[in-house]
Amino acid sequence: MQPTRLFDCIDWQMARNPMEDMFAAKEEGGIWRKYSTQEVRETVDRLSAGLMALGIGPNDMSIEGRDKVAVLSNNRPEWMMLDLAVQQTGAVLTPIYPTISVYELEFILNDASVKLVFVSDRDLYYKVQSIRDKIPTVGAVYTFDYLQEALHWKDILTKSDDSHMARMREVRDGIRNEDLCTILYTSGTTGFPKGVMLSHRNILSNVNNVDDVIEGIGVKKGERVLSFLPLNHIFERMMSYVYMFKGLSIYYAESLEKVGDNLREVQPVVFSTVPRLLEKVYERIMGKGQELTGLKRKLFFWAVDLGTRFEINKDMGFWYRFQLGLANSIIFKKWREALGGNVKAICTGAAACQVRLLRVFTSARIVIMEGYGLTETSPVISVNCYDEPNRCFGTVGPIIKNTEVKLAEDGEICCRGENVMMGYYKRPDLTGECIDADGWFHTGDIGVWVDNKFLKITDRKKEIFKTSGGKYVAPQPIENKMKESPYIEQMMVVGADRKFAGALIVPAFPNLREWCVRNGIQVSDDADMLRNPRVLELYKGVVENYNQQFNHVEQVKKFELLDREWNIEGGELTPTLKLKRKVIMEKYREAVDRIYA
Repeated sequence: MQPTRLFDCIDWQMARNPMEDMFAAKEEGGIWRKYSTQEVRETVDRLSAGLMALGIGPNDMSIEGRDKVAVLSNNRPEWMMLDLAVQQTGAVLTPIYPTISVYELEFILNDASVKLVFVSDRDLYYKVQSIRDKIPTVGAVYTFDYLQEALHWKDILTKSDDSHMARMREVRDGIRNEDLCTILYTSGTTGFPKGVMLSHRNILSNVNNVDDVIEGIGVKKGERVLSFLPLNHIFERMMSYVYMFKGLSIYYAESLEKVGDNLREVQPVVFSTVPRLLEKVYERIMGKGQELTGLKRKLFFWAVDLGTRFEINKDMGFWYRFQLGLANSIIFKKWREALGGNVKAICTGAAACQVRLLRVFTSARIVIMEGYGLTETSPVISVNCYDEPNRCFGTVGPIIKNTEVKLAEDGEICCRGENVMMGYYKRPDLTGECIDADGWFHTGDIGVWVDNKFLKITDRKKEIFKTSGGKYVAPQPIENKMKESPYIEQMMVVGADRKFAGALIVPAFPNLREWCVRNGIQVSDDADMLRNPRVLELYKGVVENYNQQFNHVEQVKKFELLDREWNIEGGELTPTLKLKRKVIMEKYREAVDRIYA
């Protein structure tokens, strides 16, 4: 019998492949603490019953009536067990990014009328406490770490008795496939967060519809995966259910800073990430290459040059294949070892991945499976598969099974299927704006078909702007291409209602500083460096070089160099590392005005 609710994954695993390490995480003493399927089953049931003893439950089972439980935490076994436990009570989990501002946190907790909040550590505990008096519905805040001043999540395990356990089983058995499972607030790139309502059917359909994609990688029961992309992100959460139904062990990274160490320890076969983190990995590898001297340096950059010319589904000839074989034996094997030595594929989404990175990693026998989707589509719509005939650089792959996609007259990507959300929480007006009468969800992304098979994203509908001359400019392709330069870390093309396209550029400071040293340029600090005439000439040359690949109206005529990187904390990036263009425009209004002065 096929599972119909997400929490069925525990019984599914118990019946087919009970594991000693369903979950694992580093705990005190730096030892990996393993949670068996049996232990997870018992803990989740006790936590569900304990939550019901605290008054958490489905009430009248209406969307408004069901209790809401929030979680702000790093990835860890407790996060996933809480998710499963809340589902079994008929309540609704509302995950919130730990990096969220207190203003957005206050909005979400109030909008969802959250009753209980779970946090991972002391900092997040006090973040919630700082606004407790503004959130009348929150009854208690529990922590995953032990804090003397706070309630601990394990306290809940002791609150249930047989009657609560019986009530929990009764509620659990009555939960249907179409019932609301979670509300995910997406900050998007503008405006207040919107609560995306996803049912068990929505997420489970996505789990089932990517099944053949995962099968194609050739993973086996009992193999390990590493989880570090935030579980608040529907991509990582959906993939976690894929892993559980597939019988793969989920190991949780200690932190983003420790991912490199954890990859070598865990030796995963698969992990998911966002392009920005892949770029960081690539930049670190290239930084190591720059430190090499003599023959080792020549061999390193010879291998990288081979990789940048790599093509799939094309015979590159005997001599190229021979050289690439050597490069893999001498250079690229060290790249694979740095990722644990067992990685078969890396799944990436949320933003466009540079084609240069796809070529180099694939040439190094590290398959990057770039996909596309939105929180509103649970999330996957399309994905490049492991087998080469179903992979195409520069695209987001073929559409997954049981999912319909069409392109509107203006090129907007529209999706229909069981993966499309129930709607936006308490916002039928917004739901009606993006889901039409025929059930098509309008993504706001512009796309084209490649070879009538592969979907290619060309831009965001709302990000395409018109110059004062009436010409349209799509910023993303320009930004993605220019960020291939080792001297450009981040970039945003501007020019709406202006005479020409300009750009705000955040330099790749480590590479720029090294360039200054090599060229005998002495500077006092980063701001001083960006004023140096020779540095400005360097960036003019970089921009002019890439401009040749775009038509006249798309070419960046002038730019401003900025002396600090954009990040989530500063408000310039969303939690999935997309540019908040409106925020950046407001913050750097003076810099934009200088471009057009």
